[in-house]
Amino acid sequence: MSPADLRERVDKALHEFLQRAVAPLAGISADLAPFGAVTEAFVLDGGKRLRPAFCYWGHRAAGGEDSDELIRAAASLELLQACALVHDDVIDSSDTRRGSPSVHRRFAVIHRRQGWHGDPEAFGSAAAILLGDLALIWADTMLAESGIGVDALQHAFGVWDAMRVEVMCGQYLDVVEQARGGGSVERALRVARYKSAKYTVERPLHLGAALAAADDALLAALSEFGLPIGEAFQLRDDLLGVYGDPAETGKPAGDDLREGKRTVLVAYAIESANDAQRETLRRLLGDPALDEDGVTILRDVIDATGAVRRVEGLIDERYDHAQRALQSPLIDPGAADALRDLAAAATRRAR
Repeated sequence: MSPADLRERVDKALHEFLQRAVAPLAGISADLAPFGAVTEAFVLDGGKRLRPAFCYWGHRAAGGEDSDELIRAAASLELLQACALVHDDVIDSSDTRRGSPSVHRRFAVIHRRQGWHGDPEAFGSAAAILLGDLALIWADTMLAESGIGVDALQHAFGVWDAMRVEVMCGQYLDVVEQARGGGSVERALRVARYKSAKYTVERPLHLGAALAAADDALLAALSEFGLPIGEAFQLRDDLLGVYGDPAETGKPAGDDLREGKRTVLVAYAIESANDAQRETLRRLLGDPALDEDGVTILRDVIDATGAVRRVEGLIDERYDHAQRALQSPLIDPGAADALRDLAAAATRRAR
């Protein structure tokens, strides 16, 4: 199973599910046509499909068989991801996602084109929140209707529920950290763990393994791999949010700096900055009007504090820990090889 083949099967499962799910909306009202169209476009266009891949190989790590039912169950994670991303963009007032306008911006454009009453931006945010909620409902439906047996689903529902709770809690902790103004490496790491790491890698692995009735020992072995890789993935994402190529990240250069995201990278910079550097960070970080010169100044300050080097060190530590964890005799060797490749794809992305 090559990554390209797995992705193609996941995309096919999502397309087939969304065609069935969106069709009944027309029977409610013709006004829902853009609602369904934007949902399909957002879910199907772009995305790394990492979560379904980790779910698939978590299942195989537990000795589970390949099947179309498994692919459909794994693909449901992309609908959960759609919910999280759409809501996150509303919270952060992000203009773009994957190189295209974010969902709330798309609906604001619809409002303007129709010449409707009220604030287009408020309409866009309301529509995006509701679309995210619908994606969350459909994630549940796709998992339940995947064709996986009832007994296997019963094993998986505990993981599914825990994952959804954790990502919502992580999102709230992120909002709290933004309100506090950041500065704590420990708190920033906790946000990274619960907002992204657990539901990107660890819980999808657990979900796939649970569908194969894995025992607690195997779930723990998968956590030894999944949690550090999930954290390394988010730490890499934080670096790319400041130093990444927009052609690769799908977001304007320095967008995380304009949004003032209180990441581990920023926490390290604040912790190690001298008075002049700290004042520059305080003055420019989170300025929505930050221009390219301001982005360059902030990048240089963050780099000069040693924050980039320290985050790269955290990524390397977590990557090495995860590689050692894959030597566990509890994990199927073929699945371990695939997970090594996934770990590299998730954490070794270039700036």
